Amino acid sequence: MFGRLKKKLNEAIQKVSDTVTDTEPSTKSDRELETEPIISDTLVDAEPTTEDTKSENPEELNDSATATEKPKDKKQKTKKTISGTLKSAVKVVSEKKIDADVLDDALWELELVLLENNVASEMSEAICAEIKERLAGKSVSRFEVKNIIEETFKKNVRESLECEPLDIYNIIEKNKAGKKPTLIMFLGFNGAGKTTNLAKLGHHLKSKGYSCVFAAGDTFRAAAIHQLEVHSETLKIPMIKHDYGSDAAAVIFDATKHAKAKDIDVVLADTAGRTHMNKNLLEELKKIVKVNRPDINILVVESIAGNDIVEQGRVFSEAGVDGIILSKWDVDQKGGAALSLTKAIGKPIVFLGTGQGYKDLKEFNIEDVMENII
Repeated sequence: MFGRLKKKLNEAIQKVSDTVTDTEPSTKSDRELETEPIISDTLVDAEPTTEDTKSENPEELNDSATATEKPKDKKQKTKKTISGTLKSAVKVVSEKKIDADVLDDALWELELVLLENNVASEMSEAICAEIKERLAGKSVSRFEVKNIIEETFKKNVRESLECEPLDIYNIIEKNKAGKKPTLIMFLGFNGAGKTTNLAKLGHHLKSKGYSCVFAAGDTFRAAAIHQLEVHSETLKIPMIKHDYGSDAAAVIFDATKHAKAKDIDVVLADTAGRTHMNKNLLEELKKIVKVNRPDINILVVESIAGNDIVEQGRVFSEAGVDGIILSKWDVDQKGGAALSLTKAIGKPIVFLGTGQGYKDLKEFNIEDVMENII
């Protein structure tokens, strides 16, 4: 994950750092730099003086005249350290006043890198605007420039990902205490992986000791019912289904009723894949949500879908979204869309789909993401 984004981002940051610091020094003119002596902590040749030629031997001290008459060409190495001058010289060489126009050009290249890696335009613009605010007209070293850019990027990413968490287990436990099953409904674009990730979550919850039942709410495709049935048999999780073309809201209602009668903890309900441009199907989805009043709506989106997942998130939010599963996380080398989705809809990423197996569902952790970006 983030392989391409990480590489391109680091290259862009280095380029910005090199570009904005490759300007004339702001603290002194070229003539001042040419005429100012720079004294370092090294040994330099110096003419011998009376003080230099004095010896600690008392006998030699009596013959100071002889000492001062030594030939001038016999030089001694004298260590002279002027730390203040040295620090000043280093500052002049390393610190540059950042030109705003140069910075604009460099940040435009950084913004393009973010956009090319599916970071939403709002987020890209916000990152570059904050970097400009922190650097424009300031005298900073080349190293500080790089650090400021990295810190600003990480800060914005963290703020984007830090939504109010969705504690699925706490919701299930509260409902169990009230003798009520928890209904988790899966929403998403056609082909995003809803059915597969529903089965993964069923396996995950079962491993934690919760009982589950599947609801075959995708009645628009006979293949979808069969697919969920295969998962049901494999995982030994019961499934409630109706005939192809039947009312999806009724299927989910019956599954919830069955779960309550059988004291089953969780109902995992599949729904038909809606394209976010199909208003009729979206209205149907809103109806299903209104009838069944799910405890949790999970939006499943493909990480590799690019900036389109931001638009998907916004549209499906009309039906209600509580959390996100990002599928195909393991094959997304850009990753920018994942960083933008939570900011766009204000809902947390709960799980990451990392493969095709039932165990390939990973709980989302911000720190893991942060460590892999830069």
